Amino acid sequence: MAVPARTCGASWPGPVRTKRPWPGRGPRPCPDPRGPASGPARPLLLLLPPLLLLPLLTAPGASAYSFPQQHTMQHWARRLEQEIDGVMRIFGGVQQLREIYKDNRNLFEVQENEPQKLVEKVAGDIESLLARKVQALKRLADAAENFQKAHRWQDNIKEEDIMYYDAKADAELDDPESEDVERGSKSSTLRLDFIEDPNFKNKVNYSYTAVQIPTDIYKGSTVILNELNWTEALESVFIENRRQDPTLLWQVFGSATGVTRYYPATPWRAPKKIDLYDVRRRPWYIQGASSPKDMVIIVDVSGSVSGLTLKLMKTSVCEMLDTLSDDDYVNVASFNEKAQPVSCFTHLVQANVRNKKVFKEAVQGMVAKGTTGYKAGFEYAFDQLQNSNITRANCNKMIMMFTDGGEDRVQDVFEKYNWPNRTVRVFTFSVGQHNYDVTPLQWMACTNKGYYFEIPSIGAIRINTQEYLDVLGRPMVLAGKEAKQVQWTNVYEDALGLGLVVTGTLPVFNLTQDGPGEKKNQLILGVMGIDVALNDIKRLTPNYTLGANGYVFAIDLNGYVLLHPNLRPQTTNFREPVTLDFLDAELEDENKEEIRRSMIDGIKGHKQIRTLVKSLDERYIDEVIRNYTWVPVRSTNYSLGLVLPPYSTFYLQANLSDQILQVKLPISKLKDFEFLLPSSFESEGHVFIAPREYCKDLNASDNNTEFLKNFIELMEKVTPDSKQCNNFLLHNLILDTGITQQLVERVWRDQDLNTYSLLAVFAATDGGITRVFPNKAAEDWTENPEPFNASFYRRSLDNYGYIFKPPHQDSLLRPLELENDTVGVLVSTAVELSLGRRTLRPAVVGVKLDLEAWAEKFKVLASNRTHQDQPQKCGPSSHCEMDCEVNNEDLLCVLIDDGGFLVLSNQNHQWDQVGRFFSEVDANLMLALYNNSFYARKESYDYQAACAPQPPGNLGAAPRGVFVPTIADFLNLAWWTSAAAWSLFQQLLYGLIYHSWFQADPAEAEGSPETRESSCVMKQTQYYFGSVNASYNAIIDCGNCSRLFHAQRLTNTNLLFVVAEKPLCSQCEAGRLLQKETHSDGPEQCELVQRPRYRRGPHICFDYNATEDTSDCGRGASFPPSLGVLVSLQLLLLLGLPPRPQPQIHSFAASRRL
Repeated sequence: MAVPARTCGASWPGPVRTKRPWPGRGPRPCPDPRGPASGPARPLLLLLPPLLLLPLLTAPGASAYSFPQQHTMQHWARRLEQEIDGVMRIFGGVQQLREIYKDNRNLFEVQENEPQKLVEKVAGDIESLLARKVQALKRLADAAENFQKAHRWQDNIKEEDIMYYDAKADAELDDPESEDVERGSKSSTLRLDFIEDPNFKNKVNYSYTAVQIPTDIYKGSTVILNELNWTEALESVFIENRRQDPTLLWQVFGSATGVTRYYPATPWRAPKKIDLYDVRRRPWYIQGASSPKDMVIIVDVSGSVSGLTLKLMKTSVCEMLDTLSDDDYVNVASFNEKAQPVSCFTHLVQANVRNKKVFKEAVQGMVAKGTTGYKAGFEYAFDQLQNSNITRANCNKMIMMFTDGGEDRVQDVFEKYNWPNRTVRVFTFSVGQHNYDVTPLQWMACTNKGYYFEIPSIGAIRINTQEYLDVLGRPMVLAGKEAKQVQWTNVYEDALGLGLVVTGTLPVFNLTQDGPGEKKNQLILGVMGIDVALNDIKRLTPNYTLGANGYVFAIDLNGYVLLHPNLRPQTTNFREPVTLDFLDAELEDENKEEIRRSMIDGIKGHKQIRTLVKSLDERYIDEVIRNYTWVPVRSTNYSLGLVLPPYSTFYLQANLSDQILQVKLPISKLKDFEFLLPSSFESEGHVFIAPREYCKDLNASDNNTEFLKNFIELMEKVTPDSKQCNNFLLHNLILDTGITQQLVERVWRDQDLNTYSLLAVFAATDGGITRVFPNKAAEDWTENPEPFNASFYRRSLDNYGYIFKPPHQDSLLRPLELENDTVGVLVSTAVELSLGRRTLRPAVVGVKLDLEAWAEKFKVLASNRTHQDQPQKCGPSSHCEMDCEVNNEDLLCVLIDDGGFLVLSNQNHQWDQVGRFFSEVDANLMLALYNNSFYARKESYDYQAACAPQPPGNLGAAPRGVFVPTIADFLNLAWWTSAAAWSLFQQLLYGLIYHSWFQADPAEAEGSPETRESSCVMKQTQYYFGSVNASYNAIIDCGNCSRLFHAQRLTNTNLLFVVAEKPLCSQCEAGRLLQKETHSDGPEQCELVQRPRYRRGPHICFDYNATEDTSDCGRGASFPPSLGVLVSLQLLLLLGLPPRPQPQIHSFAASRRL
């Protein structure tokens, strides 16, 4: 059938544009002017079968070049496949390496990974490790309760009476503005000497404990001094624990008064700004001090709540949220005449980091208006707590109300929802300075087993938003031994520099009685904790026997990972736990959801699945088969899993006994060791050795040359059976040194690499050897010397055939510099070894192509040449098809890898763009390939990313959140006698502590001085080959421009061969696909909470005890402003003599008298 030709634009709306002639026959045919029948205005891809497309490509009697026909391009593809395969067969040496392994069969044994046995053994080892820590915890908790019970309270105790090491003393002495410097050095503070200990990554003193007291607590108060007095006796128990178990790390007692005593002593890590660390806000303390919570926070936003009071409420709610852990559930609502949620959450949601962030942002938008309606607020809260159709904690239930005061007691609401059982505790908070009667607020708290608090100023927020934990601890204390159960925390960042840890916690109870025959004390003294570093748990797992793509992981009851190779937080935030869900650590699918649920339920199982995995460099996606095996870790809340690819069922273990004639000889005398020496590199190729822990005394180094030097020096001293060395790692390294040297001898040394335009040949092995030949090629070798951490190695194992890896290029960086033929493209393939019925992949081999030379070769292979010497010419009276060599001005020919990155091009100006995502090179064509299903897309989120801090947008402006009185205020006597003046004065005092006066900056307040980046979420997009395997011709229709293209996968490679007409216009550039990582807020939290992931809370709950005494429920009184007092304060302020702030001791502290 004939297609009428017409000039593009002649019948198309808009200006007429002149185009170059359609190849072969005059004016270029235009697309249908009617456009697509429906859908958005975007580039339209018309797929046509080859027979229908053929008339568009050629015409009888054409006297010029035409777009190549499909069979021609398929011919080119076969030539490319044959050339690649031929080079790899000659230089890769896959077959020869198989023969070398078989020839050396006497030097190794084939061992089997039995997943069930492996995972059960590791789970047992972890259980034993944690059990030893549990015994130490119990000794500490019992001792603490006995010490406190025997202690006699001293009313007249003085600072000079207590000798202890103040962990912050050195930092305070260095700070000329610190309180201790002003008062002079206290004789009660010990000065200690410290020694560096690699286990703690710190300087420590094993003879003493250290004490940390929060900045906003007065060290000289009677309560604190008595606490220091009785906890001093814990020092001997700490020391004895370490004697029994030298592997113990930090042993810590966190007191409910805020005092932290820890062992061994070490100076506190002083932050850049004010230290806001308070042990009572640490994740491990919160988890150990109370059972899980269902909390509804209601905030009064009536018209009387304005200015400073509203700001205090907003800050108070944010601080309250920080006392919740992932085992808790929460919602926040505001109320006046009506109640409504402050955020998009319409029911209780898990108090995880991301949900709390939504609440904190939403709270800032609260506006005061209307009248107070306590009834509306409480009815909303009770309805939330009675909703049984959602996931929640199902333990402690509580309502926290923040208000400035009111007269209504809403007794009818409590009678309807909460009495007589009083299953919901009510905590009331009177916020701001005012003259309202607080009796109704006290009554609400006292008649509902709660507590009444006052927050007159910003300085009272932190202490009064965490004291409610003491009330929740009452049922635990009264339950006695039943409640003394060790809990293991989520992963979090240790404040003293250990890195990622988990902590075993055990509550410590007050066993005293108020008097003879009186009820026992029901206060929790604090929480005892012992840290376990994740690195210590990792050491119990098999590493190198699982292969490059096998690994062990563990999760808790929330589905958060305890162990996982992808658990790599980029920033440290001491205030928040590290909560990476298993389904976020890997690419989520239904099979993994099922595995996760089974593990949370404590069920063991095994499942083989087909799934997607990201490459190590996060640029590629591979579809792979994995075997998952999992078992629970007894006596803990953890479950352990093992992941193995099928090809890692077996592994090699070197057996060098025949070479070891005398064990007294050093390893350097063993056969094949000489090929590790640099003197052999010139003839045998350069050797990189994986920086593994071969021996305990081996000095690590990031420089592989230096590491190899250290290794060789040590091998001159140790014998093959040395107990300080890992014989498995050491012997496999030497075995692979000899194996790869024989590959040089049999294959590489006699070949001329230049003939085939190769920069290098290489082999990498499971044993940790990477040999690059010739030696000079090592100068440009940029791959990781640890094969298990090299992307090309891991991808080659997971894929059959030849895996091309172009040099990585960031779109923001300058193009590649093609100088001295040093830029190359890696091509690698796995060596599959069959020994009997056992199959394994112990090595990867490959070549490094010279980019420029292979780009020229690519043009020749994708051309109509019949001989190597001259390209085919097309005369004026003959018909020829275009090819990638002669017609490179009209025809674009490229090889793109499975991630969508450019590998080779026939366009010289694109050579420096090799390695870039192809959409950055030709957005129009890449979009067509994606729309045609040659590529699929996978989007995911990285919750562990680090982002540079955003520059403040209000430089030069006043601090946010600050009340600024007007001139009228200053002239009004009533203002000076009101609470507003007093609150402003207190803001000035506490503004020295709190960043921007109302919001502390956690990153700078509690982070290390080196912290420069903050945690953020990044959206990742990867592309991978889609469902199309066939060869396709297609037309891209884009307005009055159109392009023909052909795409075909190259067999046995990860390459896509694409031939297309050069673009004639840029009308379609708007459809650019993005691949680079971008900053994101993550998935919409409001939608995620509607389908929460499966989890289970702790199996124990202590929220009720019939003997609980609820009479202590807060007895504060409102503070009526005194004209004389306030005038005096203002005069002192004007004179620059602010009164010394007195220590704030809450009513709870008084009840702690021993």
